[in-house]
Amino acid sequence: MNLKSDIEIAQNTKELPITEIAQKIDLQPEEIELYGNDKAKISWKGINRIKKSQKLGKLILVTSISPTPAGEGKSTITIGLGDAIGNQLHKNTLIALREPSMGPVFGLKGGATGGGYAQIIPMEDINLHFTGDMHALTSAIDTLAALVDNYIYQDNSLELDPNRILLKRGIDVNDRTLRKITIGQGSRFNGIEHEASFAITVANELMAILCLATDINDLKKRIGNILVGFSVKDEPVYVKDLGFEGAIAALLSTALKPNLVQTLEHTPAIVHGGPFANIAHGANSVIATNTALHLSDYVLTEAGFGADLGGQKFMDFVSNHLDKRPDAVVVVATVRALKYQAEESTDHLDKENIPALEKGFANLKRHMENMAHYGVPVMVLINKFASDTDQELSKLKELVQNDGFDCEVVSYHDEGSRGGIKAAEKVVELTGKASDFTPVYEPE
Repeated sequence: MNLKSDIEIAQNTKELPITEIAQKIDLQPEEIELYGNDKAKISWKGINRIKKSQKLGKLILVTSISPTPAGEGKSTITIGLGDAIGNQLHKNTLIALREPSMGPVFGLKGGATGGGYAQIIPMEDINLHFTGDMHALTSAIDTLAALVDNYIYQDNSLELDPNRILLKRGIDVNDRTLRKITIGQGSRFNGIEHEASFAITVANELMAILCLATDINDLKKRIGNILVGFSVKDEPVYVKDLGFEGAIAALLSTALKPNLVQTLEHTPAIVHGGPFANIAHGANSVIATNTALHLSDYVLTEAGFGADLGGQKFMDFVSNHLDKRPDAVVVVATVRALKYQAEESTDHLDKENIPALEKGFANLKRHMENMAHYGVPVMVLINKFASDTDQELSKLKELVQNDGFDCEVVSYHDEGSRGGIKAAEKVVELTGKASDFTPVYEPE
């Protein structure tokens, strides 16, 4: 099959006005703030009304095997599955995803809006400036750092040690030259000279806080509890000790509101927040997911990296902050990625290799079993690639089923929601099964 590129598919799709998408999920005109014709923020008026609703939809978590250069397609499956449940099974469905960071977008990893015929749009806006949330976060991160440095220069009555500041500055691109720098060089009017560092915006504590906060007051409180560093007397100094939390919360007040967009097939999607799973919890915002749960019957969300990182963090940590636990877990796998687990090379992944697939299956097996330990129903979706042979797909499905898990092959990338109707039916059925959620880690 000769597919168009992702950008061609997205640009050739006629999106519905975002006001129509809002109507699908019973959002009133005064409850959205328009950013052009195709995207909007949900207002506090809407959020506060919605969270009073007794309705709670089914929550489906999509996670995956360990990420590889061969590709897994977790976002593509999340979007395609959401489209299938909504458009093929005619269920009231909402997708809740993370916002992309410009670092991966301009790096090898690429964007985070899905692929092929399973995408959220407008994909260029979402992958770049979107509604300005990342820029607001970057400004807040750097304003906090600047306020701290200015406090040391002007006052420093708490005797904060410049060499023991824990805050990092932020920039939303991969710029390794800024990972360790010296600031305040030259004239004494340039501040106190000391070492500092930059990290990508989404790897900052403020991003994690934004995604956990339930409202502006909660956001302000969480910012106040950030540990700035230590004094020369070895005493901790927090943002609230310096009185900066109000200013930083003000910079993030608009970014705290979730963003509403749509898929290529016009399924509503809330895209908001996105801390990396290797430094934080790797999920979209609590506000976004809770809002989605009160607006629809089925909510699909995903966790960053593999099931052993974002997936487990979602189950043990993020779900503690949600209005309900996941009702089902989907683990995404590909034949290519599992062969890579065995071969550790991308050179021959297009060639059939059953022994490598069987060896690489150990990765998927562990992830399935780990997620099943939480007492929530689990199934596997195999994301089909054009190079996969029938024998390989059949063998992988057999391996999964022999381990006691249900499994379906899907091709949402190439066919949109029609590429996995049976899989959608099984996932919906899975959410109706009894579960006995048991965390691995207690909150303390």
